[in-house]
Amino acid sequence: MSADLSSTPWPIAPKKPSSKQFHGLTRTDDYEWLREKENPEVIAYIEAENAYTKDQTDHLADLRTQIFEEIKARTLETDLSVPTRSRGYWYYGRSFEGKQYGASCRVKATDPDDWAPPTPADVTPDQPALPGEEVLLDLDALAEGHDFFSLGGSSVSPSTTLLAYATDVAGDERYTVRVKDLTTGEPLDDELTNVHGGATWDRDSAALYYTTADESWRADKIWCHRLGTSQDQDELVFHETDDRFWVGVGRTKSDRFMFIGTAAKVTAEYRFLDLDDPDAGWQVFAAREEGVEYSLEHATIAGEDVFLVTHNASGPDFEIATAPIAPTPRSEWQPLVPHTQGVRLEDVDAFAGHLVVHQRSEGLTQLRILELGPEGGTGGVSDDYLVKFDDELYTIGSGSNPTFDSPVVRLGYTTMRTPASVYDYDVRSRELTLLKQAPVLGGYDRDDYEEHRLWATAEDGVRVPISIVAKKGLHEQGPIPVLLYAYGSYEASMDPYFSIARLSLLDRGIGFAIAHIRGGGEMGRAWYDDGKMLKKQNTFSDYIACARHLTESGWSTPSQIIAEGGSAGGLLMGAVANQAPDAVGAIVAAVPFVDALTTMLDATLPLTVTEYDEWGNPEADKETYDYMSSYDPYTNVTRQHYPPILAETSINDTRVLYVEPAKWVAKLRATAENPGDVLLKTEMAAGHGGVSGRYKAWEDRAFSLAWMIDQVTSS
Repeated sequence: MSADLSSTPWPIAPKKPSSKQFHGLTRTDDYEWLREKENPEVIAYIEAENAYTKDQTDHLADLRTQIFEEIKARTLETDLSVPTRSRGYWYYGRSFEGKQYGASCRVKATDPDDWAPPTPADVTPDQPALPGEEVLLDLDALAEGHDFFSLGGSSVSPSTTLLAYATDVAGDERYTVRVKDLTTGEPLDDELTNVHGGATWDRDSAALYYTTADESWRADKIWCHRLGTSQDQDELVFHETDDRFWVGVGRTKSDRFMFIGTAAKVTAEYRFLDLDDPDAGWQVFAAREEGVEYSLEHATIAGEDVFLVTHNASGPDFEIATAPIAPTPRSEWQPLVPHTQGVRLEDVDAFAGHLVVHQRSEGLTQLRILELGPEGGTGGVSDDYLVKFDDELYTIGSGSNPTFDSPVVRLGYTTMRTPASVYDYDVRSRELTLLKQAPVLGGYDRDDYEEHRLWATAEDGVRVPISIVAKKGLHEQGPIPVLLYAYGSYEASMDPYFSIARLSLLDRGIGFAIAHIRGGGEMGRAWYDDGKMLKKQNTFSDYIACARHLTESGWSTPSQIIAEGGSAGGLLMGAVANQAPDAVGAIVAAVPFVDALTTMLDATLPLTVTEYDEWGNPEADKETYDYMSSYDPYTNVTRQHYPPILAETSINDTRVLYVEPAKWVAKLRATAENPGDVLLKTEMAAGHGGVSGRYKAWEDRAFSLAWMIDQVTSS
């Protein structure tokens, strides 16, 4: 029995009930059969949904084209990134008019004492951007013949003569690593398949360390590949056997150590290899302890080599401690930057003369400099301060800083109306130099827009921040349409940012807002803890409170609010659709995790076991099962009028399988009072991040934006 198109204009997936028992309860699922990806009937249903979506959106073709052309016209298509210095070269990326992917390049640094990056006099597609330009990778050439292309990690060897790079041509995040000889331009015979991400060079440029994943797509093994040998001869360096943990490998900026990190959601453990004493082998720094998270960095403070340990053993917002270069229990870690409630320490980068701390406070990111004096002040730190900017809302973070002895910190800065900006901060002079602000063609003026921080009040009285941008003065004339975006999981922070594509909304009188809801990390670790596991409902009620606040404060009206979220933010969208369909006028759910309970009940599915510390284990714990059942979007679809919904997914998504939105839409079709208002758009050659190539990405975004505009402007 195939998808039925005879009695309705939209597809109807046949019901094929299957039942399972959990905690003495029977759970029946009518659409689990859609998981059979190789079943022609499943593909026929997905293609029928794509055809219906096309039919329902054909009237937007001109608007889509217009938005695409607006994005294109505002973008400087032939451009290059600000060069980054490493090992005697300046590295940068190039983009070219008419090409999807661009190239990675380098030129030699001529003055070892000059940290100012070279700037081109003129950039044209068919000429080197800088004298002596060497093209490391022509990404468009690599992508030729493939419907999808993604460059994973790429890394130049410490010798600067070899390049390891990873590519994915399916969208399933299973990468192939190859090596290019940069002296001859020819590829080596080395080829590593089914790699999880990229590869890391050893210090001698003779071997690569890389990660592979198990059957459930959990990164579980670290391998060492010696150049010139076949992959089946590679050495298994480490195997993580606990299904809750995943692994990664890296080399310190100082080149002294290799690290293997293994982590679950709330627990971590590191191993280190001292490259000055490799015969000592890999050593565990501090054995894993449930609930204790930590990361390592190598630094030299007051002439002494130490490990910097960023950890939560002293408090939920973390502290930075020092420890000797040896296995060290946490009782011997010495505080360098003590735990301060409300100041979430996220990471630290060590340089020869300073440390750069990434932190957040009061919902905003901060960059903190700790200068290291020759004798050292308190704990070896001679000064401690923030790099300051004046905007009310902003996002700041360090950029690419690969050189240990650099006196300059490359950083990035943006606001919702300030294009992405690249600065160099000279620690010696404390001068901040703007190197580049992403150009916006066509006469863009940030002063034509206004951005604000609003505060909604959640059901339990907690104040929830909202960042919003709109055309200046527009909302003072009355309510305006607003796209309200949110995520709210994994302690991921949705910080204010600029978008060229978003201008196509703003210039049509539509505002853009981010709801910084619990489950994210914007307000510190407690903000995350209050939006996970058995407190997940706070994520949904926070978003609903933000939507209602936009209405109550006069910014918008329910029918004019467009809700958008992706992945775990798609779960949020499904929950909002069920719980408060009257709070918003339309919903865009991208690669949505809407069948979360089914996924978390099946430990064989990709990433399920590693997610237990985020959602709980409903198979083992009835309380978790009942709680997830209470909010799971697919489980709670009911007979009611839903806002128009656009669900977007990709057939090769490994993180959130296509079947989740497919089942959700099928159930909405059979249950909702307005089944025709639900659209499912499935990319047949893409992954979790959607289509590849910038023009394809622009077309994809133009499709979504056109649908949104139509929802809030059509009568």
